[in-house]
Amino acid sequence: MGSSGLGKAATLDELLSTCIEMFDDNGELNNSYLPRIVLLMHRWYLSSTELAEKLLCMYRDASGESCDEFRLKICYFMRYWILKFPAEFNLDLGLIRMTEEFREVTSQLGYEKHISLIDISSIPSYDWMRRVTQRKKVSKKGKACLLFDHLEPIELAEHLTFLEHKSFRRISFTDYQSYVIHGCLENNPTLERSIALFNGISKWVQLMVLSKPTPQQRAEVITKFINVAKKLLQLKNFNTLMAVVGGLSHSSISRLKETHSHLSSEVTKNWHEMTELVSSSGNYCCYRRAFADCEGFKIPILGVHLKDLIAVHVIFPDWTEDNKVNIVKMHQLSVTLSELVSLQNASHHLEPNMDLINLLTLSLDLYHTEDDIYKLSLVLEPRNSKSQPTSPTTPTKPVVPLEWASGVMPKPDPTVINKHIRKLVESVFRNYDHDHDGYISQEDFESIAANFPFLDSFCVLDKDQDGLISKDEMMAYFLRAKSQLHCKMGPGFVHNFQEMTYLKPTFCEHCAGFLWGIIKQGYKCKGK
Repeated sequence: MGSSGLGKAATLDELLSTCIEMFDDNGELNNSYLPRIVLLMHRWYLSSTELAEKLLCMYRDASGESCDEFRLKICYFMRYWILKFPAEFNLDLGLIRMTEEFREVTSQLGYEKHISLIDISSIPSYDWMRRVTQRKKVSKKGKACLLFDHLEPIELAEHLTFLEHKSFRRISFTDYQSYVIHGCLENNPTLERSIALFNGISKWVQLMVLSKPTPQQRAEVITKFINVAKKLLQLKNFNTLMAVVGGLSHSSISRLKETHSHLSSEVTKNWHEMTELVSSSGNYCCYRRAFADCEGFKIPILGVHLKDLIAVHVIFPDWTEDNKVNIVKMHQLSVTLSELVSLQNASHHLEPNMDLINLLTLSLDLYHTEDDIYKLSLVLEPRNSKSQPTSPTTPTKPVVPLEWASGVMPKPDPTVINKHIRKLVESVFRNYDHDHDGYISQEDFESIAANFPFLDSFCVLDKDQDGLISKDEMMAYFLRAKSQLHCKMGPGFVHNFQEMTYLKPTFCEHCAGFLWGIIKQGYKCKGK
């Protein structure tokens, strides 16, 4: 942290004075990390507005022979704050007002040079951080193939990484702080959205596997996701890698013995390597080693680093008994938080196709429970009574622990959902309405439906039964499906069940959709 001479505790005023004095007459720092740590961590102890107010008071109250020199150094400190954490000066209205007041005081006192040092007029807009759902505009390379079966693993990995990075870079210091202090996601929508994306990917992986009727086909999907995981590792996207491995490790998939018998030895070997990489053994030592070895752009397993922050927060108090800042804790927290914040600013070279992004965004908004998914797994490969105990139909925990992210599901915001659906429908028609007549044929629809596990059949969407699906029909279907979110079933399950006895996987006689929720006897759609 540099030779600050502060020891293990100091008052806020002592910390600030020490930081200010570390700037020389030209505004250069003498190889100390303390000013950056204090500016990164100050919101743990007081707001940015309060910090700026403290600095303004020190500026006003400066006196004596070195008064001019000290005031100049305060302005150097302010400039350093603006350069290192510009988003604060764009998003925090209280800080913006205090900075303007600071400039007025310097003007009144006749320090023209000081005014230029605390200029925030050229800071770029960080308004995208306020709006969780706004998309970054990127170039589009030709038409997208929106078919899961035809997408290369690297394409899927790159587009999932784009979504992950977009979500990760929006998480603010105060989001991390709130989670660490309160241990929950209440009033923390940005972090909640990030965790919901993680869980959405994990469930999507499971459902894509379980959407295939034969063990061979399910093994092919597992193979594809293992290859996606390898590409995610190459992209240094550890968080999505964890989500994919977690999905494939879940008991709904790991119990599928017949399916796994169709995996090649090479794929099985790769799978074991991926599982070991993100295993919790040795406090995630394999992941930590791999993560530390990576340079440049990389996305951390957020849960691991949140766990580290919570451990420090529990062990050390914020303040010592004499009401001083616990510098040991501040430094320990800053090690993790500094890395997380700096990684958010790392640039990537991904150029995603926004049509595929629109498709993935809606596909990952899954509202199925773990019990629902596990019951479907039991339908596809029933328990062998001779070799497997007849325990309750409850999923076991995945090999990869996901406790920190459990139970977080995307909240159905109608405005956001409608926006996603509208973009998806536009993307589908742009890529599959080849003659531009405003309709999708049954053949094209069957290809598109592969991206949505258990989407209803063509005839359900084709309301007027003319053999074609219009934009309005597709919009109406997805909006109707999403309106069912209050029940346990996710999009695409519009059934009215009566109990029936089935001894094998069965499809709805009314709409040909795969029957969901089979527990003991099974259900049949009444078909109103």
